Amino acid sequence: MDSDVIFLHFLIFTLCTLVKSKSSLCRTSCGDIQINYPFGIDDGCGSPYYRNLLVCSENNHLELRTPSGRYPIRRIDYSDPHILVTDPYMWSCQDGERFRPTRPFSLDTSIHFSLSVQNDYLFFNCSENDVIVEPKPVYCERFPDRCDSTCDSASYLCRHLPECAHALGSATSCCSYYPKATESLRLMLKYCETYTSVYWRNLGVSQTYNTAPEYGIRIDFDIPVTTRCLECQDGSKGGGTCGFDVETHGFSCLCDKGNVTTYCKDHSQHKSSRVIVGTATAVSVAGAIGIGAGVWYFRKIKAQAPVTHGVQSNENRLF
Repeated sequence: MDSDVIFLHFLIFTLCTLVKSKSSLCRTSCGDIQINYPFGIDDGCGSPYYRNLLVCSENNHLELRTPSGRYPIRRIDYSDPHILVTDPYMWSCQDGERFRPTRPFSLDTSIHFSLSVQNDYLFFNCSENDVIVEPKPVYCERFPDRCDSTCDSASYLCRHLPECAHALGSATSCCSYYPKATESLRLMLKYCETYTSVYWRNLGVSQTYNTAPEYGIRIDFDIPVTTRCLECQDGSKGGGTCGFDVETHGFSCLCDKGNVTTYCKDHSQHKSSRVIVGTATAVSVAGAIGIGAGVWYFRKIKAQAPVTHGVQSNENRLF
């Protein structure tokens, strides 16, 4: 067989191997955190509503990307849909009375995320000339809208800091306030030294006190359930993975033998050979360019090479 044909076959085989390894559907974990629908850490996986929001770092740590930065994810709960993240800029027990510069945490309001009402925010050393710091009256529990502007100095969490009840001395003031918008959080931090977030974690027991405070920010999310995704995931219909086309954002069911718009065992569907997972697409493009360059190079060599009847000389040596 002609040498350029052999080499061309080798290039095609290498490309197919790379594409197959890169397009092994979607990664299902990052570190010890499971990645299920609607999320994905590979482009084209999960729901397009959450595209490029989760990042699996080189150290195999899962992070959430928001307008204010990237934050470590502690866990994802799919039965009670929420993400728990930590903000390294917030106050922690280890800081004690050493207050570090901080920045306000924010979410993109156009996506299917929302800050949970189970979060409590504690602010420290606020200026009482600019912030209303006082104990909230009892009626605030029944009519919270009437007390929106008050930072509660009698907060239970201020008197019982989780994990470190005595971390702050008497000279440090503390009050609890729930900012309803990023702008109100920025204003609070303009007049307070720092803040932290405490989330009330469900202990999963049926007792009277079935929650416990834990540092972190709870972010609730929606799971967009569609008939096509349920059919795609159905084991009797092939057990595919729900994804989307990275160009059109249209639904796509990722199967071992290609991608379809219904489910893997739907034989009426033409299996698309186009890989929608972003990493594999990049390899495909690079491979196609490489093959084209290889073919062009061999044609050029073949056209210029002298006829030697199989004898290799310095003039027709390839490598």
